[in-house]
Amino acid sequence: MKKKRIPLRMCIGCHEMKPKKELVRIVRDKEGTISVDLTGKKSGRGAYICRSSDCLSKARKGRKLDKALETAVDEAVYTVLEEQMGENNA
Repeated sequence: MKKKRIPLRMCIGCHEMKPKKELVRIVRDKEGTISVDLTGKKSGRGAYICRSSDCLSKARKGRKLDKALETAVDEAVYTVLEEQMGENNA
């Protein structure tokens, strides 16, 4: 029996390769709108981040989301991500 391959993605905060399902995807679509993609299926340029506040703070401090999405990321996106992290850790 063949084992199913698990897709891996790199966290922009800690630079660790992790299974795609364990990470949160942030997407910039064709219109330039940035949103949090919980399904992982929206079209557009995406970046992945761990569900930990440490990785989020590293990404925010180093402006890594801006670089990965090739645009300036609004503070509202970081606020939504922080809320997501809080819900998952509770």
